[in-house]
Amino acid sequence: MNQQALQILKTYFGYDSFRAYQDTLVEQVLAGHDVLGVMPTGAGKSLVYQVPALMHDGITIVVSPLISLMKDQVDALKQAGVKAAFLNSSLPPHERDAVIKQVRDGLCKLLYVAPERLEDSKFLDLCSEIAIPLIAVDEAHCVSQWGNDFRPSYKVISRFVSGLSNRPCVCALTATATNEVRDDIIKALELKNPYVCVAGFDRENLYLGVLQPKPADKQKTLLAQIKKHAEQSGIVYCSTRAATEEVCELLQEEGLSATKYHAGLSDLTRKRNQDDFLFDRARIMVATNAFGMGIDKSNISFVIHYNMPCDLESYYQEAGRAGRDGSSAECVLIYNKKDVITANFFAEKSAEERRISGMDPVLSEELYARDLERTRKMASYAKTTDCLRSFVLRYFGETDTPYRCEHCSSCEAESEIIDATTEAQKIISCILRLEQRERAVGRVMVVDILRGSQSQNLLRMGLDSLSTYGIMKEVSKTFVHAVLEALIEDGLLKVTDSKYPVVNCTQQGREFLKNRDSFDFKVAKTKTRAASESEGQPGKAKSSKVRSAALAQDVDQELFAKLKALRADIAREQDIPAF
Repeated sequence: MNQQALQILKTYFGYDSFRAYQDTLVEQVLAGHDVLGVMPTGAGKSLVYQVPALMHDGITIVVSPLISLMKDQVDALKQAGVKAAFLNSSLPPHERDAVIKQVRDGLCKLLYVAPERLEDSKFLDLCSEIAIPLIAVDEAHCVSQWGNDFRPSYKVISRFVSGLSNRPCVCALTATATNEVRDDIIKALELKNPYVCVAGFDRENLYLGVLQPKPADKQKTLLAQIKKHAEQSGIVYCSTRAATEEVCELLQEEGLSATKYHAGLSDLTRKRNQDDFLFDRARIMVATNAFGMGIDKSNISFVIHYNMPCDLESYYQEAGRAGRDGSSAECVLIYNKKDVITANFFAEKSAEERRISGMDPVLSEELYARDLERTRKMASYAKTTDCLRSFVLRYFGETDTPYRCEHCSSCEAESEIIDATTEAQKIISCILRLEQRERAVGRVMVVDILRGSQSQNLLRMGLDSLSTYGIMKEVSKTFVHAVLEALIEDGLLKVTDSKYPVVNCTQQGREFLKNRDSFDFKVAKTKTRAASESEGQPGKAKSSKVRSAALAQDVDQELFAKLKALRADIAREQDIPAF
């Protein structure tokens, strides 16, 4: 490893050595190669460009999506003795002029900018006067239309880079990106033969859990989860502003120290509430997905999703804001079927906005289908009885994953593997019988056909004349639906996404039926084939154990409390968050 890099790492950041993958990426950047680094939250992505920036002559430009993120990173660098600054719309004219002079005078090593700044004529003039050896693109997934957080402004980055007199090295970094999104980042940023490093998506310190209470018990379940984490800091994510307001009010009525964050609040209120959370004046942040990107608060011990996010990328990014310091943390999703309806509504709304904007209709329809498929995957995660960690890792392309992690609600639940071959054959046969009539229906209708439902809609369509009608009437609706979802997850069936998703058979499913293959199915031990409507829902697990690293270890609690109080006093004096 480059000794100068190690010296800078020690001098400015206090570390004796780089973490896994950091050293390789730093060496590639120092060698002048473009890089794409996909590293989980807390892996130290920023050092990949910050250390080379201090070794290069000239100024490193960092493209960042959020004003608050820029300020936090620049403040941290200044505290470490690094000459850094940012340019964005939050600065008054005289402060912008001061930063530009600082850059021209060579008194800045890292300059953080929003992507919109790259089209500003004054900024382009400034860039023509200075040496720029490195461009770092933070949250690089924002450049991909196939990503979960696409920002059109990121599309200007490649044009800006190619317009510089001497093309610098480009370092693109993100925490979550599927294979498809990684390819799109490389193409959209026009990276030149980049070194691609995927550090892995597993966060071993995070406990993953899914709870499926009855709708009437949802608030009670939330409160029980939060009260397990007395005096610990956490985030509760909600899918809408209304839910955010409702949950925050609930927590405050319970005497809990909570604040809120969503796009309907004024800039001043959002800033005040965010600071209250960062400075531990408020223990719990209740927020929509408007809150979080780049929030570098290391002492978040739990993240609860009160509603299901629209996709696994968003879920894992938001869950990853817990345990950034490496301590054990809990990430729990409280799932309800209505969440899927809300997510599909958001997908439809985004599709309508794309149509209004004049996007190519074919591309718009592809993006709409993608959104629906991602929601389906997210719902499958919420309902699976398989290992949650393995489910997430497989989604991001890591196929060599353990069958059981022993650190998620699915693995903790008592379960058994049963032979569901007969049920699988009946379900697939039903789909094929429908296809013979050139008909296709959704999941609910498939289950109704198999169980011999007398619903008027089913009878009106004449589906009671199918040979598979009622062949599973002795099997519970819950169990039939669970096996159906497992067949979809295993690729024997597929959901053709449209405004009204329907179930179709795949070639793999046809071969399964033809070859008379077996189908094993993991279920909670409470599950049976008996047609009882009182049984538990798929994926429901017993309450997770409380995990608190500080309390679990044999430490001097009195000393710990004194040190924590001293740290708080010093933080107040310096006007910085205690962590």
